[in-house]
Parts: sequence; C-alpha cells; structure tokens
Amino acid sequence: MKIVIAGSGKVGFTLAEHLSREQHDVTIIDTKYDALKRASDTLDVMCVKGNGASSAVLEEVGTANADVVIATTGMDEINMVCGQVAKRMGAKYVIARIRSTEYISDVAFLKRDLGIDMVINPEHAAATEISRLLRLPAAANIETFYHGRVELIGFRLQADDFVVGKTLAALKLHDIGILFCAVERGKEVFIPNGNSQLLEGDMVYIIGEPLGISRFFKELGRYVPKMRNIFIIGGGRITQYLIPLLGKLGKHTKIVESDEVRCRQLAEIFPQSLIVHGDGTDQELLESEDMQNNDALVALTGLDEYNLVISLYAMQQGVPKVVAKTNRENYISIARSIGLDSVVSPKQTTANHILKIVRGMQNSKGSVMTGLYRIANDQAEAMEFVVNHTTRYLNTPLKDLKLKKGILIAVIVHNNRIIIPEGSTRIEAGDTVIIVSRDSGILDINDIYADSPAGGGKE
Repeated sequence: MKIVIAGSGKVGFTLAEHLSREQHDVTIIDTKYDALKRASDTLDVMCVKGNGASSAVLEEVGTANADVVIATTGMDEINMVCGQVAKRMGAKYVIARIRSTEYISDVAFLKRDLGIDMVINPEHAAATEISRLLRLPAAANIETFYHGRVELIGFRLQADDFVVGKTLAALKLHDIGILFCAVERGKEVFIPNGNSQLLEGDMVYIIGEPLGISRFFKELGRYVPKMRNIFIIGGGRITQYLIPLLGKLGKHTKIVESDEVRCRQLAEIFPQSLIVHGDGTDQELLESEDMQNNDALVALTGLDEYNLVISLYAMQQGVPKVVAKTNRENYISIARSIGLDSVVSPKQTTANHILKIVRGMQNSKGSVMTGLYRIANDQAEAMEFVVNHTTRYLNTPLKDLKLKKGILIAVIVHNNRIIIPEGSTRIEAGDTVIIVSRDSGILDINDIYADSPAGGGKE
C-alpha cells in the first residue's frame, strides 16, 4: 500500500518503522532535515522536505494515489489542513493526530466537514490505558476487546503465586473463565500449551471476561478492591484527560506540576483535585506531600528520564502501584529490569490503532480486523476478527484444525456469548474471534492455518 506520513516525530517515525517493516511503500514529509536524515538512514522509506499542509508538497509525493495519509506533525492545525487537502486530492483514507482538548470535542465536525476518516489522540489513549491499570493494580498492562467485554492482562509472577511451578493443564483454570495466552521469559516469548510450566519472574498474559479475571486475581491474592488516592507528577495533556477518568472511578488526585501558570489552569479546570506547584523530582517535596502514603503514583512529566527516576523512588518508598510514561522503547526494557512493569507509551498505542486500520484495508475482502495490540515487548500480537463466509474450516472442531506454530485461538464470541474455546468448540460465520500470534503480519483468520502462506487471507 502507498502510505504518506506528514511529520517524522516520535509517532510518525514509529509508524513509518512498523509500516515499512510490513513492506508498505512509505513516504515521510517533514520540515526538519535532522528528522528526515534519521528516517532515511534507518528505515526503508522515501523522505521529502516540506510542509505537510502544502498542496504542492502533497502533490509532489503522489497523495492523489495514496491509500493512507497520516498527519502526525506537532501542530493540530497543520494536521487538519493536511488531512483536508489530502482527501480533496483523492487519498483513500486520511488519519489526523489531534491533541488539543479544544479540538477533540469536535470530532464529528472534523470528520464531516474536513473529510478526515480517523482522528487519533495519543494522550487521551494513554490516559484511558492508565485508568485501566489503576482499576486493576496487579496488571502490568491491560488491553480490551469486543467493546470492553474481553480483557487481556499482563502481569509478572511472584514466588508465592499458586500457579508457579505448575503446568497449565494441572491448573484447570477453564472453570474460572480465563486462558493463559502468552509467556515472556527473559528474552524469550512463547505461546503456552497444556504442558507449559510457569516460573517465578515470568511475565504472563491472560485473557477472559473482566469478572473471570477479577476472580483469578482474588484467588491469586493480588486483588486490590479500592485504590483511592492517586499521586500524579506532571500536569500535561495526559493528566488533563486522566483526571476526569479517575474521578468517574471515585479516585482522589493530587498533581505536582513545575509550571506555575499550568498549575493555575489545572486548579481552575479541576477544583476537586489538589494541585501542588513544585519540582516532582525533589525528594523533600515528595516527602512533604506524603507521596509514599498514596495508593498509586503516575509519572507523566515531559522527560522520560525523570519519569523513570521518580518511579524508581516511589517503588523504593513502597507505593503499591507505580505507572510511568515513556516513548522510548529502550527505556521500557530498562524499566522492566528494575521491576517497573506498568509503562505506558502513547506513540505505541497510536501505532497499534493505525496498524489495525492499515491491515484491515489490505484485507478488505476477508474477515474484518477490529482490534490489534502488540504485547510481550512487541514480540507477539493479539488480534480481533469478525468471521464471514470467506473464512475456511467453518464449523470444524478446533481440535481438528492444523494451525501454524505460535498461533492460539484465545476467545470466540458466539451470539454475544464469550467463550474460552475447547477442542470441540467451532468457529461460525458472524463470530468474533481473538487470536494471539507469536509473529506479526496476520491479515486474516485464514492466515493462521498451517496450509496458508503469510498474508493468505487476501484474495
């Protein structure tokens, strides 16, 4: 597919990296030479220097024939103009990153009058993810499927967890309504089977209905029913989206922000929250504000390094739940090495959303992909499909199917009923199916069968 990306910042570069890896024809537009040089030196993409809102530049890169145009510059206004111009030129699908809280309330207008097909807001998506993590503190990360009725939870096993040292077959967790679907052990990631044994320190991923997952964590002794007081460091856009979400969950928030003007703005918008003007990396300030006696700390400053240092200090002080924001992939592995598993990456969340759209467009005649998440340090994927008549082996018991190695059919939704599948379970037209794969590149359910080549769903 021909894809044009305007803006080679954190989000734009990450998208270009993933899309070029999947063999798409990617062109990047940016006004900064350094950003283009980095992309040109490290990625298999075409780079053009110019303004993404300029019709001349968009015409130069062949926008009229583009399958997807993604506007991810640092300015909402440029992204909106870029999207509008690209659509008028003939681009098939236009995505614009819009971050301002003022614009985001007018999504219907943006889509209708500007012709933008999809509006993405990385900060709002990150805030939503953080609110989920604070609802279930034992989780390192939470992804949702089928309108929130199915959750995929990642968490690290501790020595006293009853599942440690046992095989999955011996645990008999089907009655609880959950399934272990991936295991990350050191640098190795694998899809477990009944003979797989779980070990202390494993990062494991389970999937099921929220009620079943809550039951499992209660049996594990990790269920924390009430987290009331949340300490947030950094008062940027993510915080502005996060506070109302936490308010709906009945949580009290205290925010430390170094910019006095921003403090006044937050205090005016959120009078129910306590806003503190100060340096969130100052140990004395954190102690005076009783940081260690909060139920959770969320580090959301503009510097990833600060977020990691603050999080490490909070963990040392015994804060039960710590969440940090970072957009640098190498920092995520560093965070995990010090025991910080709950790391939120706005750019990665955005990339997942857009990759889902692109793969769906590639496979327009096959089963429809309605969800895509990269898990296990990006070494595995969880995908949601809606089955139609093009899917092979319908009404065949799963035990009779031959799947490619590293593939797991994790959940089937049949007639609005969530099913953790067994050998006798069958896939029928109209079902929603959630697949977990060790490798990437699956476009269609037909790609999971052993007799299908990669990308076999396209016909």
